Amino acid sequence: MGLITKNQSPLVGVDISSTAVKLLQLSRSGERYRVEHYAVEPLPPNAVVEKNIVEVEAVGDAIRRAMSRSGSKAKHAAAAVAGSAVITKTIPMPAELDEDEMESAVELEAINYIPYPIDEVNLDFEVLGPVPGNPEMVQVLLAASRSENVEMRASALELGGLTARVMDVEAFAIENAYALLAGGLNAPHDGIVALVDVGATMTTLNILRGGRSLYTREQVFGGKQLTDEVMRRYGLSYEEAGLAKRQGGLPESYEIEVLEPFKEALVQQISRLLQFFYAGSEFNRVDHVVLAGGCASIPGVPEMVEEQLGVQTVVANPLAQMTLGPRVQAHALAQDAPALMIACGLAMRSFD
Repeated sequence: MGLITKNQSPLVGVDISSTAVKLLQLSRSGERYRVEHYAVEPLPPNAVVEKNIVEVEAVGDAIRRAMSRSGSKAKHAAAAVAGSAVITKTIPMPAELDEDEMESAVELEAINYIPYPIDEVNLDFEVLGPVPGNPEMVQVLLAASRSENVEMRASALELGGLTARVMDVEAFAIENAYALLAGGLNAPHDGIVALVDVGATMTTLNILRGGRSLYTREQVFGGKQLTDEVMRRYGLSYEEAGLAKRQGGLPESYEIEVLEPFKEALVQQISRLLQFFYAGSEFNRVDHVVLAGGCASIPGVPEMVEEQLGVQTVVANPLAQMTLGPRVQAHALAQDAPALMIACGLAMRSFD
């Protein structure tokens, strides 16, 4: 085999969103990835609210069901905290510090940037590289999240039968998965790419340049608005509405009266998010829009975004070049792929 060295047990990427637990496990041979296991398991309403876990048992149960459906035997997981729960800052540090000295220095420095008591926070840092024009200093990326955000996710994983080995930040996981798409876009290397993840309740804009995250912003808007409207108009339950959205079977009026206005609203939200970015940066256009999340799969959305914003738009499929293990159904995976960006970026942490 030689796919996974013995000392490295595979990590399963677990993305806990507002409406579902998404789980993905990859293996790698040379440069090729293979999808070994995957599952998307719905969550009860309000178990997770705007990416904060409210009912840890419900989330744990969903993780357990997803693991059993996926057939994965992994024991360790990589999960992520949401951008709104994380403070990130790039700070300059003396280059000559070793790992331990750097850790102490970053902790001291962090006190200036974090509005919570330092003992209530989980801190991490990554050295990005030298400060341009100053070889004595390095740029260090500091990431901090309140311990409760991290602990709630770790507890949910534990209830689902997994141990949290890696706790990442959603924006970094997306950056990780984006590396798999970058080759397929005909954007210039230092081109500006807007990655828009339209989830159930939150839409997140990630601006990437040369594959690094430049800017991120969240807005409360998502597919749940469409589900709510379907429930209201056709007298369906939350579960029935979600199913009808995916499988069809709604009256003919649905397309024109419900779906079209939702698509219009979605394009408006993307346009607004981009306006915020332009207003606060030196940029006034992006080279590419990449749509991710459940709503990216709605027929006609990419065309509508492209037409109204005048920017080339594609739907993210981080798994497009991967082979599939025997447990994975190609059709289901293709449908879910745009919503698996975070899970994919987390699963890739197996190979760090």
